[in-house]
Amino acid sequence: MSQSSLLSFATVDPTTLSAKNPGRLAHLVGGEWIESPNWLDVHDPMNGEVFLQAPNPTVDELQPFVDSLRACPKSGMHNPLKNVERYRMYGDVTFRVAAAMREKEVEDFFTQLIQRVMPKSDVQARGEVTVTRAFLENFCGDQVRFLARGFSNPGDHHGQKSNGYRWPFGPVALICPFNFPLEIPVLQLMGALYMGNKPVVKGSETTSVVLEQFVRLLIACGMPPSDMDLIHAEGRVMGELVERAPIRNIQFTGSSAVAELLSKQTHGKVRIEDAGFDWKILGPDATAERVEYVAWQSDQDAYAASGQKCSAQSILFAHENWISLELLDRIQELAARRNVDDLTLGPVLTVSTERMATHTQNLLAIPGARVLFGGKPLEGQNFYEKCGAFEPTAIFVPLDEILKDENFELVTTEIFGPFQIVTSWNDATEHKVLEACERMDHHLTAAVVSNDIHFVHRVLGHTVNGTTYAGLRARTTGAPQNHWFGPAGDPRGAGIGTPEAIQLVWSCHREIIEDFGPIPNGWSLPKPS
Repeated sequence: MSQSSLLSFATVDPTTLSAKNPGRLAHLVGGEWIESPNWLDVHDPMNGEVFLQAPNPTVDELQPFVDSLRACPKSGMHNPLKNVERYRMYGDVTFRVAAAMREKEVEDFFTQLIQRVMPKSDVQARGEVTVTRAFLENFCGDQVRFLARGFSNPGDHHGQKSNGYRWPFGPVALICPFNFPLEIPVLQLMGALYMGNKPVVKGSETTSVVLEQFVRLLIACGMPPSDMDLIHAEGRVMGELVERAPIRNIQFTGSSAVAELLSKQTHGKVRIEDAGFDWKILGPDATAERVEYVAWQSDQDAYAASGQKCSAQSILFAHENWISLELLDRIQELAARRNVDDLTLGPVLTVSTERMATHTQNLLAIPGARVLFGGKPLEGQNFYEKCGAFEPTAIFVPLDEILKDENFELVTTEIFGPFQIVTSWNDATEHKVLEACERMDHHLTAAVVSNDIHFVHRVLGHTVNGTTYAGLRARTTGAPQNHWFGPAGDPRGAGIGTPEAIQLVWSCHREIIEDFGPIPNGWSLPKPS
């Protein structure tokens, strides 16, 4: 790769990765880049060829990671009373990284790299890069130290006061998903570092090249290489590291099944952003002028990135007023424009074609259920055999049938692909919509599309989703650099994107009571009672 000074950190070229020119990845541990004697072939999702090789360590190779984490004390790499200059150091590092990502050459590099491992449109991939950059711009200069802002209260007597501090955990772990290979790892990684922790970070085996290249950029911009470890590993091996290393907190983004396993393994020392069967309710105030925008946003929420967003629209509760204005027909027309050539439609990395087809058939066995559009495998594609290929799909299921005990679990099963459930309601069945929202298990994102403030407040007051958009422009998917993003209703829930999220996930409260007052006049040893 012919590299300019801006890209001198990079070790792969996303434009030339192929079977003839595969990239090779490395671990970072104890401040050193190391390889593994064992390698995992990473296949191009678009054609199946091996275009990357990642370390594939066995449990026998974990000791350096265990030793590296043990070297970090429980009090962290820095805290409000120790190594405080590091807060400013990370403000400076963040400034340099954000400035580098403003250069088109670097922005293009990460955009293209994301597209190679998680195929999605240029708008979606580039949006991930710009959102990440905006987050970094939010935490330059003194903003890192402001994350550790505490408080004090007067004491009972002269010389006494209580102080509340945001304190790091020390050695921590971060396990990241495949679908946002830059944004989610970077936002959580930087939060961990800002608060004084030493994280070991694991990305998805299929997309971790993006994370590694960002870590290399971090080091080039001044981060001490020993401040974090990066491991490429399968879940079983990472589980063994969690078991053996003194990890005091884990942030996990991914499937609910793995989240529950980690919760049990660590006795609850986790912060989770797991599955989201995300709902959108279209209120009664439908007008012809609003149909085009609401249809466009619904198409984006359900099918952008081929539906592979934890915030994707999983179920649409459309008031009959919208249906009478042919909203569903317009969504179908918009979904039909999606194609593989511009990656507005692409391979589904974790759900097979057979799984989506079977789920479709199971839903169609429900009385009154029907295919609105899609429902078939995507033809004429040569995706990697382990990837799914399915048309943008919407299955209509009557609301009364959704609520039946024998159907509810099936209907509310999240399919991490271009797939959504649609149902209708009217003024007399509003309570049934709220009942459906109450019965769902995971409460990540939601949308209430209405300018009727009384209706909106009624819905918001009876639901709990952590990131909820309300109003005519409400959506389920959004950029988390300008607001909190995360689930609600679970004490293990993680947040991302804001100072409050960083403080919640990556620090704990420590209370220090200072008592330097003089010994009280006339004090004597209390007599035994």
